[in-house]
Amino acid sequence: MGKYIVRRLLQMIPVVLGATFLIFAMVFLLPGDPTAGRCGDRPCSPEYVAAFKAEYNLDKPFLVQYALYLGKLLQGDLGTNYYGNTVAHELAIRYPTTLKLALIALAFEAIVGIAAGVVAGIRKGKFADNLVTISTLVVISIPVFVIGSLAQMIFGLKLGWFPVTSGDGTWAQLILPGLVLGSLSVAYVARLTRTNLVENLRADYVRTAKAKGLSAGRAVGVHALRNSLVSVITYIGASFGSLMGGAIVTERIFNVNGIGNFIWRSINQRDGVSVVGAVICLVIVYLVVNLIVDILYGVLDPRISHD
Repeated sequence: MGKYIVRRLLQMIPVVLGATFLIFAMVFLLPGDPTAGRCGDRPCSPEYVAAFKAEYNLDKPFLVQYALYLGKLLQGDLGTNYYGNTVAHELAIRYPTTLKLALIALAFEAIVGIAAGVVAGIRKGKFADNLVTISTLVVISIPVFVIGSLAQMIFGLKLGWFPVTSGDGTWAQLILPGLVLGSLSVAYVARLTRTNLVENLRADYVRTAKAKGLSAGRAVGVHALRNSLVSVITYIGASFGSLMGGAIVTERIFNVNGIGNFIWRSINQRDGVSVVGAVICLVIVYLVVNLIVDILYGVLDPRISHD
């Protein structure tokens, strides 16, 4: 197991470097003037523009810009944004909020999604199965920003169950945004769990277990469900990265002061340093979570070896 983890960590290095180069290229090669609007309604003076570009190495060739940025990144320096604040500090004060939001969404999709999928799989063709199938299809077909606006209006304004905005970003204030963020993933997890469970319930090892006198609950809960969760865990692990990055829309709707809102604001302000730093952190989180998911494979299915 130790060798596997070391090997995977070493494999992350070229992935991070490649992702860094692509993100940097997409941000700094796009057309646009980062000094636009920085001097009010009037255009900035040539002296200011020249000094600004020299400070952030924007007057150098692209590969030189990337090499200078990569050198700082290898030292743990994410750079200083166009407003004089270090990107690491900006992310540090926002990351806990987005992490709490993603954990709420992850818990929602794992608990509700797996439970709904199990009920639908056990009662295949019955009312519960049809209800889960239709409801998940409806959720999948509705954009997240529509679900968020409706949830904000119904549960926040009319019923008053949840705050309309996140405020200080406490757990209670992030429940509704977290449920909205995880709503799409819940539908996919439920459908994936249901499909895998139905397939495994028809497998020979489940019929053999029942023929030997094993109870239906133990045959489903210990054997069939455990094997069905391998692909579900894969999706949940992959969705965690998308939850961290996909929080942009949800954080905008509920005015959450998190990473997604920070990226959106940085894009509008053409603050390339902030965008690159924030996205690189999301890439690293995504890779680490997927490593944890791969390790969990051996726990769910002993046939999977990491040697």
